This record gives sequence, C-alpha cells and structure tokens, in this order.
Amino acid sequence: MKRIALLFAALLAFAGMAFAAVNINSATKEQLESLNGIGPVKAQAIIDYRAKNGPFKSVDDVKKVNGVGDATFDKIKGDISLSGTTVPVKTESKTEKVEKKVDAAADKTKEKATEAKAAVKEKAADAKADTKAGAATVTQKASNVTADVKEKATDAKATVKEKGTDAKATTKEKTADVKADVKEMTTKTDTAAEKKAAADKKAADKKAVAEKAAADKKEAAAKAAAEKKAAADKKVAEKKAAAEKKAEADKKAADDKKAAADKKKEEDKAAKK
Repeated sequence: MKRIALLFAALLAFAGMAFAAVNINSATKEQLESLNGIGPVKAQAIIDYRAKNGPFKSVDDVKKVNGVGDATFDKIKGDISLSGTTVPVKTESKTEKVEKKVDAAADKTKEKATEAKAAVKEKAADAKADTKAGAATVTQKASNVTADVKEKATDAKATVKEKGTDAKATTKEKTADVKADVKEMTTKTDTAAEKKAAADKKAADKKAVAEKAAADKKEAAAKAAAEKKAAADKKVAEKKAAAEKKAEADKKAADDKKAAADKKKEEDKAAKK
C-alpha cells in the first residue's frame, strides 16, 4: 500500500512537470510573455526579481513579483514550473498580444499614478509643516531682532564713550612715542653714518691692497716671461750658430775633397800622356 502511494505521488509530480510548460527559473522574457496575462513589463519584473533574489523556491513565490497578483497567478499557475525545459505555452493571436500590451500599459499607468499620488501627498504634508514652522520662525526672528536692536544701541553708546576716552589717551601716548622715535632715529642715523664711513674706508683700503698685489703679481709674471723668452732666444741663437758652423765646416770639407779629387784626376791625366 505504501509503495502504491509513493508511485502515485511520483506519477503526479511527473504529470505536473509534463503539463507545466514554462520554467520560471530559466525562461527568457519572450518565453514568459507566452503565459496568459504576462506582458513585457511583468516578464521583465519576473526576470529582475529572479536576478536579485535567486531562483524561485515555489511557484507561489512568483506572486512576490511586483505586478503579479492573485488574478494573474490564477491564470498562469497551471503553465509554470520550477524546473525542466521551457516550451512556449501557445502562439498568441494578435488580439492576445494587444491585450497584453494594454494590460502592461495599464499596470505601468497604475503604478505611476500611485507613485504620483504618494509624492503629491508627501509634498502637501511637507508644505504644511514648512508653513507652520515658517510662521513660528518669523515671529521668533522679529522678537530676536527687536532685542538685538536695543542691545546694540546700548552697546553702541557705551562703545562711543569708551572709544572717545581711549582716543584721547591714545593720542597723548602716540605723541610721546613719536617724539621718542624721532630722537631715537636721529641717534641711529648718526651711528649709521659713522658705521658707513668706517665700512667705506675699510673697503677702500682692502681694494688698494688688492690692486697693489695684483700689480705686483702682474709685474712679476711679465718679468718671468721676459726672462724665459730671453733664455729661449739665446738657446735658439746658439743652436743656429752651431748649425751654421757645422754647415760651413761640412762645405769646406766637401770643397777640399772635390779639389783633391780634381787634382788627382789631372795628375792621372798628365801621367797617361
């Protein structure tokens, strides 16, 4: 009996899988649109929910998708499954496609209207609260301004009186300071002139010493250069004289040798005669 019950349960599950044509965990947008009551907007909403929350755990979970209520679920529950290969439920007629588009547009319009209504309500509440707060703020600001004006007038009188007294004292003090500054500046000017004169003299003496040292160095360099040139000229002259003397001696020896050769030649010639 237990085996028969299990077999019967398995057959029911298999039958459910066989008749369910669209796998809501893997179907594309076009395949989802083949379901009765599911247009482009609801199909995209199913895909977005699936991408955000993961696969559906039960077919009833599809009702958690925005726009899929009990009425839509009753239309598609016999054609959806959680597994298996998706096979489009049927080929839609033009009328059904138009109806889906109309349903999608209606859902979208309804959703926008709800959002607009909530936004208007929220803005009205905010405006009302702002008006009350603004009125209270204006009253408080007026009181604060009156108090500030009175306080500032009192402070201004006291400040003017205090500043008048301070101005007199400051004038006397500044006059004394100016006199002291003039005296100090005169003393400083004399001291600065003396320091400048001493510095100028020191600079002039230093410049004179430097110029003398430069002149002495230049003179010594010129003298050394002249002596070096004289020695070089002397060496060149001596070398030239030695070369000329040698050349003269070589020439004399050559002439003597030639004369001897000529003489011998004449002697030989005379002997042959």
